[in-house]
Amino acid sequence: MLKWTDLNRSSDIILAVWPHYRPLHERWFMQELVDKGELAPIWRERLVPGENDAVFADHYPDQPSAIAAANALNPTLKQSLAAREMNPVAKRSLELKINKALQSKQRLQDEEALMLAEALRRHQADERPEPASLMLAPESEHYRHDLAEQLSKMPYLRLAKVGRSNSRWTQVLLYRGLDGVWSKPYIAGEKAAMTAERAKIANGFDLPADAHWGKAKAKIRQILLPRANQLLQLASVQRLLAEALARGERVLVSNGIVFWYEEDGGIGWQVKETSSTRESDGATIWKEGTIRSTNHGRLVILPYIKEDGEQVCGHTKNGPNDGRALPRHPDHYVEIPFSLYDGDLMIGLLGELPYE
Repeated sequence: MLKWTDLNRSSDIILAVWPHYRPLHERWFMQELVDKGELAPIWRERLVPGENDAVFADHYPDQPSAIAAANALNPTLKQSLAAREMNPVAKRSLELKINKALQSKQRLQDEEALMLAEALRRHQADERPEPASLMLAPESEHYRHDLAEQLSKMPYLRLAKVGRSNSRWTQVLLYRGLDGVWSKPYIAGEKAAMTAERAKIANGFDLPADAHWGKAKAKIRQILLPRANQLLQLASVQRLLAEALARGERVLVSNGIVFWYEEDGGIGWQVKETSSTRESDGATIWKEGTIRSTNHGRLVILPYIKEDGEQVCGHTKNGPNDGRALPRHPDHYVEIPFSLYDGDLMIGLLGELPYE
């Protein structure tokens, strides 16, 4: 049996922690960002010591408790770094790398929560199948009620992870064929369980769950943009934007969606997308930065901080297949401060929750 002293982890310097969901176990497992000296920090699964030199995975039954644990530990880890004796430039670079790593995790979590909320909204009026009406392969009969329970929440699913026996999970996947019949059960491993988890989002936008996940989410962002445009008609959103404008804020950013106030020509508020350059992809967003717009591009590159501390201004551009962005007259170049909202804002707006 693996022992804690065998791992030689006691001397490792942990910079930050963040939980991630493992569908096969249906629990949240903590990851830790480990200092690798001159190399970039790396994420790994967090293990903790137990009695008698035992080793345990640091895991939690639900997301709130996992995030609460991370939020409690990260300030302590930050203080430990601040107290370390090291070159100030190297320390600042390491702080930026930590911020970048945590921002990337948070942005990913917020984005996928937004996409799931919209997938559910798009199918809220769909008919829910009765358990008896489901067409199953004979070998899958045992999972009828489990499957029906999932379809009552997500009737659009074409792939589902099911399988409970004696209060213990035996994970299997069921696929819905073109004829509407659900397949025989297939044993699920880590990768298959993750595919089934992604089906909760992808299938809601009529995309296959096993598609390249990055490309699938890019497609979903395109699908979401017209929906975001509809938000401009909601009284609650108009109120939010009016209050932002009164504070002098003309760009509001949340989860890949940008509310952009165009003063020239009386256009008013419009919706754009966020994007990134290869260099800025996953970089630390500079929350006090500005966006210098010299054209009318539909994509907004947010200001970001390089790992060497250089602050890069944001700008606008068109996408790869959009053609050249219509340029602004030099007299109409604008430098715009922006406000970065957390993911709950866009999730709430897309759910048409009243703005408080």
